[in-house]
Amino acid sequence: MSQKIDQKTGIVYLYSSDNNTIIHITDITGAETICRCSAGMVTDKSRLKGTQYPAMKVAKIVAKTAIERGIKNVYLKIRAPGGIKSKIPGKGAQPAIRTLIQEGMKIIKIEDNTPIDYDSNRKKGGRRGRRV
Repeated sequence: MSQKIDQKTGIVYLYSSDNNTIIHITDITGAETICRCSAGMVTDKSRLKGTQYPAMKVAKIVAKTAIERGIKNVYLKIRAPGGIKSKIPGKGAQPAIRTLIQEGMKIIKIEDNTPIDYDSNRKKGGRRGRRV
């Protein structure tokens, strides 16, 4: 007889900016953290944190840990800096998603959680801008 393995569902929070990529996996309620890792934890050079290769390494580490804990199906929530900053995720978002799929995770739904400002927020720097 074949035994049915219980596949739990989790939530992947992926934050990607120009300077870093952070991946955080929780259970379906969001109360228990399964795994969390950032590109700054896998590279020793600060200028490389926002690039594709460290994002792929982070996704690989997080996916292996989650699969060991029994999470195969995930909801993916992508976030960019937002507000008065960029509304587009950084360079590491797409390679991270591809790596999660290649490691064996099944993505049920992709959702954008980028904060959008609805009032007239001003960029910092004053009237004449940042003086260098």
